Amino acid sequence: MRKVARVLLTIAIILFAAFAGFLGLVAVTDYRPATITEIQVDNPQEDVVQIRREITITSFNIGYCGLDKHADFFMDGGTMSRAISPEQTAANIDWVSAFLTEQKSDIYFLQEVDRRSRRSYRTEQYTRFCSDLSEYSGSFATNYRVAWVPVPLADPHGNVYSGIATLSRYRVNSAARYSLPGLYPWIKQLFMLDRCTMESRLPTSDGRQLVLANVHLSAFDEGGVIRAQQLAFLKEYAGRELKSGNYLVIGGDWNHLLSSDPKAKQAEYGDAWPFWLQVLPDDFAIEGFGWAVDETVPSCRTLDRPYDPAANIAVNIDGFLVSPGVEIVSVYGHDLGFENSDHNPVTICIRLGTAPANGTDGD
Repeated sequence: MRKVARVLLTIAIILFAAFAGFLGLVAVTDYRPATITEIQVDNPQEDVVQIRREITITSFNIGYCGLDKHADFFMDGGTMSRAISPEQTAANIDWVSAFLTEQKSDIYFLQEVDRRSRRSYRTEQYTRFCSDLSEYSGSFATNYRVAWVPVPLADPHGNVYSGIATLSRYRVNSAARYSLPGLYPWIKQLFMLDRCTMESRLPTSDGRQLVLANVHLSAFDEGGVIRAQQLAFLKEYAGRELKSGNYLVIGGDWNHLLSSDPKAKQAEYGDAWPFWLQVLPDDFAIEGFGWAVDETVPSCRTLDRPYDPAANIAVNIDGFLVSPGVEIVSVYGHDLGFENSDHNPVTICIRLGTAPANGTDGD
């Protein structure tokens, strides 16, 4: 009996030591960015943004080129932790790159861009897009870097290196990563994203700056507590830029319902409402700023199952918030059927220096 007890104790000690060692490795290698980090602008361009001319910006969460119509995701009620196959990942990358090239927007905001992560079969997506769009500058800000995410145990998420990218036809004088506030409990935080917004400052022909903020807010914070802190940060940030007299466009994946009638949308889905989806709070309003969301085309679908139009919930969480002095000419959601990503891209057309911001929900 004592021998069995000793064996069991030895096994327990070994398992505890292995877990402690693993946790120590993840803690030592934990990505700890500064509050503000200067970001390199690759392949800089020279054209200056002209006021009173139309500028197009497309925001696209590409889902690490792994969350196509065949995929679900373990944190959203599904089971999968990575793309279906290397071949499908390559096909998704090819398709996204072709879309960006053919769309010919002046500026792109991309989210969930992977760089040699296990979940996307170690593909280098940022470099690929920069290469294919050689007439654009590129900036990349890391928001997810973990040595190893051990869940699900049967097929772990694994090592992750991912972030947000901004591509621009125009000159970018500077780019910076701003860490967004809000932390999970310590151990959980080691394996979660370090959310951020990436700022790009573009000179304009009237001597002001067009400030672009590419955002990807938190998704799985219970009750939206962390997201509330992030929205407060963005509200303060927007107020500072407004006082400075610059033009400001904040765009990307807000991970909040963007709707002119959120109560109706919630009633439509009832008990099936996704646990992670928060409604944008009423107090997130900045005088003079306007929203650009195309409510005729949903920008995101749930990942509790592979895509089925009759079963998945599809809502708008991607869009743009623009400052006074930025005219919203149009906003257009691309209905791509979630073929190669769990998001549909959204394109805004703006003009600077022509009118106060005005909200719109479609063309």
